[in-house]
Amino acid sequence: MELLAGFDAVQIAVAIVATLAAAFIRGLAGFGLAILLVPVLALAITPVEAVLATNVVALLIGLSEIRRLMREAESSSWIIGLLVIVGTPVGLIALAATSPDLARMLIAICALSAFAVVLLPRRPADLPGKVSTGLTGLSSGLLTGFAGMPGIPVVPYYLGRDIPKEIARASMLLIFTIAATAGIGSGIAIGVMEWRLVGLGVLLFPVVLVGNYLGTLAFGKISDKVWRTFTVTVLGGTAIAALIKLL
Repeated sequence: MELLAGFDAVQIAVAIVATLAAAFIRGLAGFGLAILLVPVLALAITPVEAVLATNVVALLIGLSEIRRLMREAESSSWIIGLLVIVGTPVGLIALAATSPDLARMLIAICALSAFAVVLLPRRPADLPGKVSTGLTGLSSGLLTGFAGMPGIPVVPYYLGRDIPKEIARASMLLIFTIAATAGIGSGIAIGVMEWRLVGLGVLLFPVVLVGNYLGTLAFGKISDKVWRTFTVTVLGGTAIAALIKLL
């Protein structure tokens, strides 16, 4: 329990409940762990702690299925992942320099923006150009560091194209695993990563496994249209709820 020093029972309870819900969405939608978990977790602990603890959880669950992700993901995910590594330290430094209240507000707005971009018209399945891919990777890295949310630019990059949901899901999850690694490494580099955040992440890992498993079961039973509708609804509802809570 020394690894959890500084967290009270209420904070841990909030983390467990939020993680179970976010993990289910991750298993079903292919994203949403950070977008759902960070805004809620940041209400119970500091934004920096919420981002780093979520990165620990995301890395653990990503590594547990890394072989499948590498096999099914689109090649673009590796390019975006490398650029995420470049942008993440800058975003985390900015977060550490931002007041907690302002950071919580900006994180909620980031989550809301993810809902907005998913509503954009779907594009053909063709791979976007180098500029689009590059901007997606760098912005994803910045948002990984500042909000723990690499999915805001990544989700529309894949979900907005007419590609099979299996490829879109695996590509996003591979990028999120890379982003989590970059987030933890950046936290160590700038001196804000604490062992108790690792302890919280390890504590939440079994909860993630359960939620992700249930979501994955549901993923195989729904149509592409239902899947896309569900993801948009979840993104919008969660972002609005987090913003209302802050206001």
